[in-house]
Amino acid sequence: MVFSSYLFLFYFLPVALLAYYLTPRAGKHLMLALVSYAFYGWSNPAFVCLLLFSTVVDYCCGLVIAGISPWSGGTEPLLEPGGSRSGRQRAALVLSIVTNLSLLGFFKYFNFATGSWDAMMAAWGQGSWTLDFALKVTLPLGISFYTFQSMSYTIDVYRGHARPLKNITSFACYVSMFPQLVAGPIIRYAEVAEQLRTRTHTITKFARGGAFLCVGLAKKVWLANPAGKIADVAFSADALTVSDAWYGIIAYAFQIYFDFSAYSDMAIGIGLMLGFVYPKNFNSPYCAVSITDFWKRWHISLSSWLRDYLYIPLGGNRKGDMRTYANLMTVMLLGGLWHGASWNFVVWGGLHGFFLMGERLWGKMSMYRRLPHALQIACTFLLLLITWVFFRAATLADAMQYLRCMIGTAEQSPGALLVAGVIYQPFYVSMMIVAAGVIWGGPQTWDWTRTLTPVKLVLCLLLFALSVMLLTAQAYNPFIYFIF
Repeated sequence: MVFSSYLFLFYFLPVALLAYYLTPRAGKHLMLALVSYAFYGWSNPAFVCLLLFSTVVDYCCGLVIAGISPWSGGTEPLLEPGGSRSGRQRAALVLSIVTNLSLLGFFKYFNFATGSWDAMMAAWGQGSWTLDFALKVTLPLGISFYTFQSMSYTIDVYRGHARPLKNITSFACYVSMFPQLVAGPIIRYAEVAEQLRTRTHTITKFARGGAFLCVGLAKKVWLANPAGKIADVAFSADALTVSDAWYGIIAYAFQIYFDFSAYSDMAIGIGLMLGFVYPKNFNSPYCAVSITDFWKRWHISLSSWLRDYLYIPLGGNRKGDMRTYANLMTVMLLGGLWHGASWNFVVWGGLHGFFLMGERLWGKMSMYRRLPHALQIACTFLLLLITWVFFRAATLADAMQYLRCMIGTAEQSPGALLVAGVIYQPFYVSMMIVAAGVIWGGPQTWDWTRTLTPVKLVLCLLLFALSVMLLTAQAYNPFIYFIF
């Protein structure tokens, strides 16, 4: 079930909100958890069992780490930050991390690992060593998001950054909350720990949430989907002209930004309607003046998660330059694999790691940093476009072929001329122009919704109505990050 659908907008969401607000305070978390399980299990109810398993394991590990019983009285203890931990507490933390990473590793990377092994054996002429599994593992929706989110609970409790939860329904509510369950943002436990205990429900908060939802829906339907059609045509073509190839990858850059930021906007908005304040997940990423700056603006919940739970524990930048470069590359390679089980994502992560290492190595002596501000943005966007080729292409061979089209060295086919008749349709071109204006000249949804005037409210309602109207004519309506 996607947010940009009639089923969600006119049936599921109204029923979920009505049930939530009609439920007494003591039962709100249980109601929200049940609604979230229904949302998550809509496409495949079996996925709920996996989510429940992860929830129970991390809940029990949290109790062991905190040294409490679910039936004990009093306030949940906050462990001393930086204090010593017993072997039992460390074992509980390890169990939580190993369980979540094992779930993620098996369901997301089993097919990739066996396929890579078979390809390697075949290349070496060792056909008898291939595995040749007939059955393939199905990737559960959102497993990359909720395993990271659930792990943050035990880590935050262990570090003394947040109090544990004795009420399992409250913890199940945290892990399964449907607004950001399948595509983020990744909500760390420490960010909502106190909100799970007490939060406010106000008309102002609800109205801002509605504004987030309307703007996010408009970004998805009017900007992401048309850009996605252009990108799909470009990447499915046998060969492209140079201009068409660049137009196609720019379209994909626009699609993935508006698609994911739209989902984040709607998730944050629905969270506000339920009384939760989620952190900002995007901050004009294509206005970044470097790749380092880009990762401070793009998918902030993931980049900050990787920084706090992986980069810093590895040593960060505290153990010399070479160790810092190794840590950066390790984090970005793993970040690439987090996005998808494919060598394309490994290359994508490696390129970002290489750029981050280069920027740190050259620092202020780099000519790149001495360029005018606008050129810094343009150069950064150019580097991002190159990396997005690997993110979008189906295989490494397809990515290399697309890059050859971008530099004009690919063989042209007569069909390449037909592509222009599709991707340069007036509606698509006009939406690309609007998208560029929003990216480099428009305000962020987070900032625009801080104060809602009557004019803004009317505009939000108009955007919602126009978006619903366009949905009736669109058959193309995917969310890219659902597959991660």
